[in-house]
Amino acid sequence: MAPVSRAGHFGLLTAFSLSLLSSVQAFYLPGAAPRNYHEGEQVELFVNALTPMIAGNDNAKLKSLINYDYYNPAFHFCQPEGGPVKQPESLGSILFGDRIFNSPYDIRMLENTTCRTLCTETVPPEDAKFINDRIREDYAINWLVDGLPAAEMKEDKRTGELFFDMGFNLGNDEGQFEEMPALHNHYDIVLRYHSPTPDVYRIVGVLVWPTSRGGPQETPSDGELDCASSAPPLILSETSSNMVRYTYRVMWNESDTPWATRWDNYLHIFDPRIHWFSLINAVIVVVFLCLMVSMILLRTVSRDISRYNAIDLSEDVQEDWGWKLVHGEVFRAPQNPMILSVLVGNGAQLCAMVAVTLVFALLGFLSPSNRGSLATVMMICWTFFGGIGGYISSRVYASLGGPNKRRNSFLTATLMPTVVFAIVFLLDLFLVAAGSSGAVPFGTLLLIIILWFGISAPLSAVGSYFGSKHGAIPNPVRVNQIPRQIPPQPTYLRPWATTILAGILPFGAAFVELYFVLSSLFASRAYYAFGFLALTAALVALTTATVTILFTYFILCREDYRWHWRAFLTGGGSAFWLLAYGIVYWASRLSLDSFSSTVLYFGYLILLALLDFLVTGTIGFLATYWAVRRLYSAIRVD
Repeated sequence: MAPVSRAGHFGLLTAFSLSLLSSVQAFYLPGAAPRNYHEGEQVELFVNALTPMIAGNDNAKLKSLINYDYYNPAFHFCQPEGGPVKQPESLGSILFGDRIFNSPYDIRMLENTTCRTLCTETVPPEDAKFINDRIREDYAINWLVDGLPAAEMKEDKRTGELFFDMGFNLGNDEGQFEEMPALHNHYDIVLRYHSPTPDVYRIVGVLVWPTSRGGPQETPSDGELDCASSAPPLILSETSSNMVRYTYRVMWNESDTPWATRWDNYLHIFDPRIHWFSLINAVIVVVFLCLMVSMILLRTVSRDISRYNAIDLSEDVQEDWGWKLVHGEVFRAPQNPMILSVLVGNGAQLCAMVAVTLVFALLGFLSPSNRGSLATVMMICWTFFGGIGGYISSRVYASLGGPNKRRNSFLTATLMPTVVFAIVFLLDLFLVAAGSSGAVPFGTLLLIIILWFGISAPLSAVGSYFGSKHGAIPNPVRVNQIPRQIPPQPTYLRPWATTILAGILPFGAAFVELYFVLSSLFASRAYYAFGFLALTAALVALTTATVTILFTYFILCREDYRWHWRAFLTGGGSAFWLLAYGIVYWASRLSLDSFSSTVLYFGYLILLALLDFLVTGTIGFLATYWAVRRLYSAIRVD
């Protein structure tokens, strides 16, 4: 991606207006109505936290994971009269690191302004070093105008399309500024508007071209500033105090883009052919797997069942072989049924959360205008689906012969949330120690605990009650009193081998989308390709289910009836590959110098792998449980 030079501002704006991306009409959450402005009306500009970003060149790497408050004293940005005022934010917005405040910028609808001085600040040497280090780490400034992020116009090198890249650079550390970076202290703000009716205007785009203007920083006595003339760059000295004058200029440009599709300029999909290729590849894999499983279940198993159920009057004894030999052991309770049922219950709760969130996203209810709406919906769904987790866990536990139902109910409601909360809390401590604004405030942590203990845990207890009331799922065959001896197993059917081998195919169906998801989480890239994501999730679920059934059939044919834990581990095998891919992503796309950023990355990566393990493991277990019951209910046992 190449940033567009300031010299070509208006030419590119004209070209962009003539070559708007053709995309689907957006559908937004009811209530997110457009804001209508009139000429001369005040337009608020809000500031958000500074975030690290990946530079424009192909070999660029992300250099930090620490967010900083815009009004961090070390930056010395201009503050509004009376001090900055924090803006109300949603739960998801806070969890994703948004820290939004008002600003001193004076912008009015359709009023172009010449060069204005915002303020003049004195930057001491220690703060100059702090700012220079942040510029070297490619930090971006994030503004919001009418819910739209300020962006730089860039060109997709693969397709030649122009798009808006959210955020703009704090400074310049490329080329001649590699040794001593230049601070951007002047902003050309270009606001694009659309007029649906006369005298009514709506903002549909916010572009910023930052530049570095050095030389004398004092305001001229006549107050006249010329921001169009050439000036040397502003390089902050790390040995003496620096004077910095912040200036800005506002320009309004009319656009044909209606308000409903204004986000299309921001939500650019890089090379959609990659997404389609990944999906087609995954579909081929899934079809192949489904055909294999169907062939096994419909041909091999049906033939076996017919032979087992046939009455041969010429023989007194009919020998069993293969998977029918373990019909008296296959429903024997596994080791640690309590832990298994708790994991399955929490996995079912997460599955429901993911499914409903994706449905909301596909229907257009998660508008990017509502910052943090994705995380908010996920938290709400997880909270109110506690009953699903409790119900599934209690029924699985009862079916596995577990006697302690109250303990099962308690662990289902507390075990997984406690582990996740402990990981998040420890990572939050590292954020606090690093001085990051991304640290979750204490009040938000308290709200999450209230949601957990006040809503999710009671609903989980209610679900456990109804699950226990419905009782165990009856087994189609009896369990022998004496366990059968298990013959030696080949290496490829041992638990660790099946987990690793089975995880390759679900991971292969998702690894392309995984790259974009990781870039969105760690590199502040917008990701709203929910159609691709939903299809990928469906393919991963189907692949996980079929692969797990396939491997379970193989181990049953080898007379190993310990399939319960094996099914869960085999289904969750993609988490191992997710972890491995995260390490590859860290080595190829990240260059984290600080210990805190490294700990944060691997902490979040482990958390992602844990959640993926629970979701896919649950899918594998439940699919296998259904297949095994269908298999052994179709045979006749004397």
